[in-house]
Amino acid sequence: MMQAIFLAIIGYLSGSIPFSYIIPKLKGIDIRKVGSGNVGGTNVLRNLGGVIGFTTMVLDGLKAFIPMLIAMKYFGLPKDETIIIGFFAAIGHSYSIFLGFKGGKAVACTVGTLTGIKGYFLPLFLAIWTPIVLITKYVSLGSIMSVAVMDVIVFFIAGKEAGLWILAFFLFTVFRHRENIARLIKGEERKTDLIAAFKNKRDR
Repeated sequence: MMQAIFLAIIGYLSGSIPFSYIIPKLKGIDIRKVGSGNVGGTNVLRNLGGVIGFTTMVLDGLKAFIPMLIAMKYFGLPKDETIIIGFFAAIGHSYSIFLGFKGGKAVACTVGTLTGIKGYFLPLFLAIWTPIVLITKYVSLGSIMSVAVMDVIVFFIAGKEAGLWILAFFLFTVFRHRENIARLIKGEERKTDLIAAFKNKRDR
């Protein structure tokens, strides 16, 4: 029990580091005051361009992946036990102690956790997410569907325990995207052109 609590605290504190706020702030932009106001990689990508947006997404993913890797490599913990770090990193990202318990929607932390379970889960996730977003231009739809599909894959490849954890991630993803889902149903969800984002002059 004490170990689980310790891992949860480590995950939460790591996840609370608000890279999606810090990186734009270095350019003099408060990401909370532009676009959707969400402190997440998608809002950064839309307003500061693909390179900066992608950078923040990678850093947000590493908030889950690096502590998991350290726990496995240096403390010998099995992967299934380290997933608790990734889950609470997602919670920390969404409810950061450094941002008044506000934050992003934690998809990058979910991907970081998937990568910690199996390295090749990263390209698998991207292989699902990328075409959905390119075709529909809905990042929220791509994120929800990709986590759902990855949950099934994790159940078959990594086992029941890991699958149940990713199911928890999926439910958390749906909860964090509840407003996006409502807008998708109404046909009012904001679209994101990934190709145009990577041409955004604010990258340079």
